[in-house]
Amino acid sequence: MTATTGTRLIDDTERRARAARRHGLAPQHRLADAVTATGAMTVLHSTEPATPYLSLHARVDDFTRADLADALYDAKTLVKQLAMRRTLFVFPRGTLPAALGSASARVAQQEHARLVKDVESGEIAADGAAWLAAARDAVLGHLSGGAELSAKELREALDELAGQISFYEHKPYGQVLHVAPRVLTWLAAGGELVRGHNAGHWRITRPLWTRMDDWLGTPVAPSGPAEGYADLVARYLRTFGPVTERDLVWWFGATKSAMRTALADVAAAPVRLERDQTGWVLPDDVDPEPAVEPWAALLPALDPTPMGWKDRDFYLAPEFASAIYDRAGNCGTTAWWDGRIIGAYVLDDDARVELVLPDDPGRPARAALTKEAARLEKWLDGEKVNSLYKSPLTTWDR
Repeated sequence: MTATTGTRLIDDTERRARAARRHGLAPQHRLADAVTATGAMTVLHSTEPATPYLSLHARVDDFTRADLADALYDAKTLVKQLAMRRTLFVFPRGTLPAALGSASARVAQQEHARLVKDVESGEIAADGAAWLAAARDAVLGHLSGGAELSAKELREALDELAGQISFYEHKPYGQVLHVAPRVLTWLAAGGELVRGHNAGHWRITRPLWTRMDDWLGTPVAPSGPAEGYADLVARYLRTFGPVTERDLVWWFGATKSAMRTALADVAAAPVRLERDQTGWVLPDDVDPEPAVEPWAALLPALDPTPMGWKDRDFYLAPEFASAIYDRAGNCGTTAWWDGRIIGAYVLDDDARVELVLPDDPGRPARAALTKEAARLEKWLDGEKVNSLYKSPLTTWDR
């Protein structure tokens, strides 16, 4: 799918202005609350437990840890769900039907196939599909009525979840793992279970599993696959557009065919981008975006803004990409100035923020980033966040 000669050019400067305003990153454009900000971003990455909290802090003035906890565990207006690229996200509750019918369904199918194979090769059962069906029935029956239990508690209570599988048993890094957590992950991808209350604190994930219909008070009816992808693609375009086809395929972990169908279903409009690329926006989103005053932001590992695109040249110098992203496309912390990633940050043992800027960005940028560092330090209040995902820049000798 390519743009025609007469389509409008949306240049890099305008793309950065769109992100500043729609992502709530420029201070004058911060968002109203946790639910509004999550919807504005389509989803929040939740692979690391602290990321949603830090992502919201960057976008919402006066945000507190209790604000997200209330939305997740009391009001239940936000829900954690495995979806695109087998990644755990925080979704607005209203988006669940689309996710369960499309991206999450794809993950559930893949998980089921892997589990059947591993149950059989691990000699847990000769018929992996039958074993998995029995395990599913046992889990859903045991949790009926609103019970919330950890994976360990479920495994110890249900013989149907017994079993271990060896991985790379002849290698130094080989492991023997219980199969129960994988069964729960599969059931959650399919929308039958959900991660309920967290038995840990905001920086540690220890989910208690419960039935999604009990947790939300009603069953969630998945949309059809095409309708689901169209819904999610429309939301993604509103947040990140213009995007390239490569962005879409990467972000969704889907096929080109599925993404081209979704673009057609939402009547996406082609636009020209710099570097002779074709971008896509919603049909009502072609008008020029006003400029935004220079802004600074400190974003956590796996924040949705740096994770939103595969083609990143409009906000990241190509020669600097290896300092920020690993080979899988995951990023650690990032420091932004006027719509570009110019560095990262680290936290010391007292949760003080140290900026890691390889080049001097100038006095206005330093002042603005220092202000953001002080804002983040105040919010952390001495609680250090440890991340498995680190910007390579922060691990190099400095």
